[in-house]
Amino acid sequence: MRLHRNLCFATIDGLTKIFNEGDYADKVIQQLLKRDKRWGSRDRAFVAETTYDIVRWKRLYAEIAEVKEPFDRDNLWRMFAVWGTLKGIKLPDWKYFENTPTRKIKGRFDELSKIRKFRESIPDWLDDLGEDELGNAIWTKEIEALNQQADVILRVNSLKTSKEKLQAELFDLDIETEFLKDYPNALKLKERANVFQTEAFKNGLFEVQDASSQLVAEFLNVKPGMRVVDACAGAGGKTLHLASLMENKGQIIALDIYGNKLNELKRRAKRNGAHNIETRLIDSTKVIKKLYDKVDRVLIDAPCSGLGVLRRNPDAKWKLQPEFIENIKITQQEILRQYSQMVKADGQLVYATCSILASENQEQVEKFLSSESGKDFTFVTDKKILAHKSGFDGFYMALLQKKN
Repeated sequence: MRLHRNLCFATIDGLTKIFNEGDYADKVIQQLLKRDKRWGSRDRAFVAETTYDIVRWKRLYAEIAEVKEPFDRDNLWRMFAVWGTLKGIKLPDWKYFENTPTRKIKGRFDELSKIRKFRESIPDWLDDLGEDELGNAIWTKEIEALNQQADVILRVNSLKTSKEKLQAELFDLDIETEFLKDYPNALKLKERANVFQTEAFKNGLFEVQDASSQLVAEFLNVKPGMRVVDACAGAGGKTLHLASLMENKGQIIALDIYGNKLNELKRRAKRNGAHNIETRLIDSTKVIKKLYDKVDRVLIDAPCSGLGVLRRNPDAKWKLQPEFIENIKITQQEILRQYSQMVKADGQLVYATCSILASENQEQVEKFLSSESGKDFTFVTDKKILAHKSGFDGFYMALLQKKN
């Protein structure tokens, strides 16, 4: 591989924003990819994948490069040199790469790879937490899996097309996909491609959604004609899936505390041809109270640490703090206790997170069921998805039934 100066500069600029200014990696990369209209798909892929790579392995590369935060541009070029050396790339004779100690880099990599927190490039506190909650053997496998690049998975919009038809349409565009066993609406891309530019996407034939995430809406047992609430809808990935499962019949009320996310959901619903969705902004407790005992199904896709989705959000490792996890557990319990009251007698509730921690998952469900608010509910079943077993994101979902 030959390095091009303008692509490398773009990567360094992106890393400066992510590491030193606290910007989110996905937003930074979106901006970088618009930087030069002359860039082809390979150029854009280089910038995106290299930036994500160095973000993912920040601790390991910084340790090898012997640099500490905040990183100045020289520090970032040293980390870039580590990345290039470990990838087997011949570094050009630019001033940034002068005196790069190639042998020393490889030796340090071999040495540090014996220590999990360096090998998997994670903060000490996160390594301790993962081992404490999952056990040494499972945590070792899980964090390794969470450091792999995520596959691109599509969820076929059954309101508009079928898996077979969409697969054929994409094949005509040289985008090859495969079916996934046990994921009825999923297509996995064989190679990465910018599917957002396709007419199929613009016409609402699919959404990009990880296979594990696709299991959550199905777990809620919805049927056409029901009244359903997606209580933490966000931009509506699972709301749209619920609409397709309900065949556009019945009512889905999508709730969130962020109006901009609900506006995005409205745009996506229009594109998807999902007509049974009503958005409501939670600007007071009245919004929830009006729905007490009136809903057949409630989905609580709760705010969480997001540790199950590190493959697609590698910068979360560096932004996440132990205090956030402790605080979010309090929020999760409050949401469960308040929003569960919308479920009517004999109705069902799903509590879900994209976390792999028992303290955010099984323990929260147990705590709720033993509380005053949870006394009318019974546990039906749950599903714990670990990345090293499934090959997809880490997720948790629990199905609860309200007594008649």
